[in-house]
Amino acid sequence: MAHGGNVEAGPITRALESLIFGARPVVLAIFTIVTVIALVLASQLRVDAGFKKQIPLEHEYMQTFLDYEADFGGANRVLVALMARDGQDMFTPGFFTALEGLTSEVMAIDATDNARVRSLFTPNVRFVEVVEDGFAGGNVIPNEFSAEHATDESFETIRSNIVKAGIVGRLVAKDWSGAMIWADLIPESEVNKIDYQDIAAQFEALRGKYEAQGYDVRIIGFAKMVGDISDGARSVILFFFLTVAFTWLLLFLYSTSAKLASLTVFASLVAVVWMLGALRLMGFGIDPMNMLTPFLIFAIAVSHGEQMINRFRGELFFGGLEDGTVDELRQRQGVDSLTAARAAFRMLLIPGAVALIAGCIGFATILMIPIRIIFELAITATVGVALTLLTDLILLPVLLSYTRLRNMERKREYRLRQLTRFDVIWAFLTRFSKPIPAAIIILIGVTTWWFAEDYGDKVMVGDAQEGVAELRPEARYNQDARAITEKFALGVDILNVIVEGRPDACTMSYPTMELVDRFAWHLTNVPGVQQVITLPMAAKLVNAGWNDGAIKWRVLPRDSDSLRLATQGFETDSGLLNSDCSAMPVTAFLSDHRAETIDRVVASVKDFREANGAWHEGVNLREQLAAEAQKAEEAGEAFTSDAVNLRLATGNIGVMAATNDTVRAVEQHMLLFLYAAVFLMCLISFRNPLAALCIVLPLVLVTELGHSLMVELDIGMKVNTLTVVALGVGIGVDYAIYIFARMRESLRQGKTVSESYFIALKTTGIAIFYTALTLAVGVAMWIFSDLKFQADMGVMLTFMFVVNMIAAIIFLPALCRWLLRPFEKDTFKPQL
Repeated sequence: MAHGGNVEAGPITRALESLIFGARPVVLAIFTIVTVIALVLASQLRVDAGFKKQIPLEHEYMQTFLDYEADFGGANRVLVALMARDGQDMFTPGFFTALEGLTSEVMAIDATDNARVRSLFTPNVRFVEVVEDGFAGGNVIPNEFSAEHATDESFETIRSNIVKAGIVGRLVAKDWSGAMIWADLIPESEVNKIDYQDIAAQFEALRGKYEAQGYDVRIIGFAKMVGDISDGARSVILFFFLTVAFTWLLLFLYSTSAKLASLTVFASLVAVVWMLGALRLMGFGIDPMNMLTPFLIFAIAVSHGEQMINRFRGELFFGGLEDGTVDELRQRQGVDSLTAARAAFRMLLIPGAVALIAGCIGFATILMIPIRIIFELAITATVGVALTLLTDLILLPVLLSYTRLRNMERKREYRLRQLTRFDVIWAFLTRFSKPIPAAIIILIGVTTWWFAEDYGDKVMVGDAQEGVAELRPEARYNQDARAITEKFALGVDILNVIVEGRPDACTMSYPTMELVDRFAWHLTNVPGVQQVITLPMAAKLVNAGWNDGAIKWRVLPRDSDSLRLATQGFETDSGLLNSDCSAMPVTAFLSDHRAETIDRVVASVKDFREANGAWHEGVNLREQLAAEAQKAEEAGEAFTSDAVNLRLATGNIGVMAATNDTVRAVEQHMLLFLYAAVFLMCLISFRNPLAALCIVLPLVLVTELGHSLMVELDIGMKVNTLTVVALGVGIGVDYAIYIFARMRESLRQGKTVSESYFIALKTTGIAIFYTALTLAVGVAMWIFSDLKFQADMGVMLTFMFVVNMIAAIIFLPALCRWLLRPFEKDTFKPQL
C-alpha cells in the first residue's frame, strides 16, 4: 500500500517535484512578479465589441455582405421611432419639430453615415405622382415647410405626399402615430473602430431628451443591442464576487479550514488575473459576449484546487490514501505540510494535467467556428485553462507546503467522519460495478442515449424565440422591437438578395428585370415574408404614370427605351440599385428571425434560383459581365447577356442565416473532434483504449441529454450554446478522470473492480461531489443575470456539470466492469 513519500511517480514527475519544491521561495517570487505584471495589464483592458466580430466573414453570404456594403449599406443599422402618446397622431407642430430635431441629432452622431439616413426630413425620401403634363415629385416634406407655422392644410399636403411615396408602414406608422428614422453606421474597418457602447449611450441620451418632451422613442439595431448587453454584463461583476463568496463558503464547509479555503480561492483568482493579463498581452479587449470566461476559469481552477486540498489533507492527516478502516486510519501517522504537499503534487500532477488539458481541448475545439468573437473566446479560455495548470498544480501545492493548520486532531476526526459518513452510499454505488447491475446500467444508458439523441435532433439551429435572444423578453430593447413591429407594417428583420447582372441591366435587359419581378412575387408568397421591395416594382408604377396612371400599364416595358424611361429617375440613394445598375437588391421584410423562418425563406431563394438558372457558383458574375461588356464596346459590338446571379444575402437576416449555417456545419465535427481528443488524452495517460472509452462514453450520453434539455427549454443551437456544449464536455470529463485515476491505483495493487471503485469513492467521492457543486454554483449565478443568453448558458452548464458528475459515478464503474474485467471473480463486500 502506498503512503506519503512512497506514492508512485514517474521520473519526469519526480524531477519536477525536486525542481519546484527545492526552490520554493524562487517559485513564489516568480508567481508574485508575474501576478503583479498581469494585474497592471488587466487594468488596461477595455470593452471591445464589434459587429464584424460577430459574423462568419468567410461564409458565402458574408462575402456578398462585404462586396455590397459600400453600395447598399450593411446590416449595421439603427432604427429610431418617434411616437406620439395617448393615441394621438403625429400631425402636430410639436411632433414635427421634435422629428426634425431628432433627425438632425441622429445625423450629428459621428458614426452615422449621413448619406444613408432616411427620415421624412431627409432629401432621399421623395414622392412621385402623375400629373397632367407627366410626372411631378419632390421631398415628402416641402422645403418651405415650417413646423412652427404649420397649418392643417400643410399637414394634409404632407399626409398626401407620404401616401404617394409609399412609405406608410416603413417610415410612418400604420396608424399615423409616429415616424421612423433609419440610420446606417459607417462600415467598420481596421482604421474605423466603432465604439458601440458610446453610440448606444448617445442614442439613449436622445431617447431621454425627447421622451422628456412627451414622446415615446423606440430604438433598435446592433449598436443599441450591444449597448444593452454591455449594461447587463456589468452585473457580471456582482455575480463574480458572489461566486467567490459562495465558493469560499463551500470550500470551508468541506475542509473546515479557513486557510485551505482561502488558499484555493487565492490560487484560482491568480489564474483569472493571469488570464486577463494575457488577454491584454494578446491585443484583445473584453467583448460583452465574452465576459463569462473569467467565471469559467475561476470555477475550473477551484474544482481542481479542491482535489489538491483533498489529497493534501489525506497525506497530512493519515500519511497516504484513506483506504483503510477507521481504526486503521486512526493508527496511522500524518506527515508534515511539506511532505504532504509533495505527495499531493506527485499523485495529482498526471490526472490533473490530463483533466486540464482536456479542458483546453474543449475550448480549443471552438476554434472550428470561423467567427472572430469565438476565436477570441477560445484563445482566451484555452490560455486561461493552461495557466490553471501552473496555479493549481504548482502554486497551490507550494503554498500548501507552508501551511500549518491549527486544531489538527479536531480536523483529523472531522475528516474521519467525512470518510465514514457516506459509506452506506458508497457501498450502494459499488453494486453498480457488479456484472449484472453493470449490464443493466449499460442497457439503461444505451436506451437513454437513443431516446435523447432522437429528441435532441429536434433542437433548432439559430434563434428558437422571437426578439433578441441575448436579452430577456421584458428587456427594453425587446419591448422596443415589439412596439416597432406592431406600429409599422414592416418587420425589423430584413433579408437582401443581391441581383447581379450586366452593367445597365435595369435599363437595357427586360429578361433580367422580369426575372427579378418574378422572384419578388415568389418571395412575397413565402410564409414569414411581410413585404418585398424591388426596382421592377417601382418601375412598373412609373411606367403606369407615363400612361395616364392606368393600372393596366403597371407592367415592365419590354422596349429598352421605355424601360430606361421607367427606371432612369431612381438614384442610388434610393437603395434600389448601384451606380451602373449591375446590382439590385431585392429587400424582403420578415415577420421574425426565428430559425425556421430564416431556413424557409433561404430555401425558397435557393429553389427559385436553381429553377431559373440564376446562380453561377464560384463565379463573380458582375465582374465577368462588366469585362465582357467592355470588350464588346471596344469591338463596337452590342452586348446582350441576360445572365443573372441571385446572391444571398445581406441585411441582419443574411448575417443570421450565415451564422446558423456555420453552426450547422461545424456542430457534429466539433463534437466528434472533441471526443476523439479527450479519448487520445486519456489513452496517452492511462495507456489503455478500453479505459479511455470508459471515460468518454458517459460524456456522449450527457451531451445528448444537453441537446434534449435545449429542446425542452426552447433554446436554439447558436454560437453561444454550441460553445456551452463543447465546454460541458471538456470540463465534465474531469470527474471520470479523477475517479478512474484513483481506481487505477488500486487495480494495480491487485484489487478487484468493485473494491477499487469503493476505495475511489471513499477517498475522492466527497471531493468529486464538492467539485461538481463548486462548478455548478460558479455558473448557476448566471441564471439571475439581466442577459438571457447568460442565463441560458448558466442553466446549460449547471446541468452539464452536475449530470456529468452523476454519469461518471454511475456509468464509469459499469463500463469498467464489462470493458476492463468482464470475467473477474469479484466477491468484494464493503465493511461498514
